[in-house]
Amino acid sequence: MTAAGTDAALIEHVECARNRTLDWLSALQAPGRPAGVLRVSAVHDPERWPGVLLPGTYDSVMTRTLIGGALPPTAADTLADWLESFRLADGRFRIPGMADDAVFKKPDREETWRYVDFHVTNYALGAMAALAPGRAPELGFVRPFLDPSHLGWWLSHRDLRDPWQEGNNVVNLGGFLFDLQRFGDGPTGWAAAEALRHVFDWHDRLQEPTSGFWGVGQHGDPERLLHAFAGSMHNYHLFYAAGRPIPHHARAVDYVLSLPPEPQSACLDVDAADLLVHAAMLVDHRRDDGEAWLRTLLPGLLDLQNGDGGFYDVERGIRRLDGWVDGYSEPQGLSNTFATFFRWIAIALIADRLWPGRWPWRFRRGVGIGYRMPCA
Repeated sequence: MTAAGTDAALIEHVECARNRTLDWLSALQAPGRPAGVLRVSAVHDPERWPGVLLPGTYDSVMTRTLIGGALPPTAADTLADWLESFRLADGRFRIPGMADDAVFKKPDREETWRYVDFHVTNYALGAMAALAPGRAPELGFVRPFLDPSHLGWWLSHRDLRDPWQEGNNVVNLGGFLFDLQRFGDGPTGWAAAEALRHVFDWHDRLQEPTSGFWGVGQHGDPERLLHAFAGSMHNYHLFYAAGRPIPHHARAVDYVLSLPPEPQSACLDVDAADLLVHAAMLVDHRRDDGEAWLRTLLPGLLDLQNGDGGFYDVERGIRRLDGWVDGYSEPQGLSNTFATFFRWIAIALIADRLWPGRWPWRFRRGVGIGYRMPCA
């Protein structure tokens, strides 16, 4: 097949996959709930696990927004109201049903809840920005981090022996600070800008120059290096959003190009696509190699689509919501809204790199997985 023929076949595959996913999402509508309130998968029982409708909904909202299946304005407003019913007084979003004895990320319970709340809130705000972009978020929970002493204390406690987890912590806080800078009043916005300066100073001090990543002991073990890569792709989004050059960016490109261009997991695959697509915009380093790598990965990603139109994360094992170790679970290999969102981010990033303008992808407005730096 000619190069043009290969491109035509891939474009047709992307379009077919897109339509199948939109049909699958429609089939997940939760009975008796507002339009757009979705289960996380076909096996999710919303009567037993009503709180899990929150991640099912925010992931699906961002998926539909990305690939072109947004709700009409009246339904979007109603769904935004429904999402806000999960918001605590200080602005954090929390999944009902989570309890102290069922969550774990770190031995420190406060750290565990901060991780979980930051993560859920970041995704909920991503969906809110898609549904009701004019609504200012409630960000009272971010204000303590405007105190330089508190922010410095918090940053000093980031444990870079686990850079994947800490990458989530740091990007979530950074994303909230960007929101506060945008939506806050003058003094609050200025304080958020100053807090972000401290966050970038922290990054500049601790980045490993031989890889471009953050993390301890990266070169002593391939798994540590992989985790440093995965965690650092969260941190990179702060640089993209601020328009700041990433030191040692080319080293990170070299690392990804050393990996086989084949699917691994929903998280790792979107990280690789994200890095190479943004690097092609920002650094003059191995762009042709990166395009070839992405072109090889794309068919493998598309082939992961299940018969129902959704995507899975990994093939085997048990899937749990991040941090909820003794809560909702379901078998891996099933189509679910989380994996489908992540798979479509990777597919859309690659498609936008290979065929700019072919689809009107709508990437996330705010910082976090699914964000794409605007093209110049």
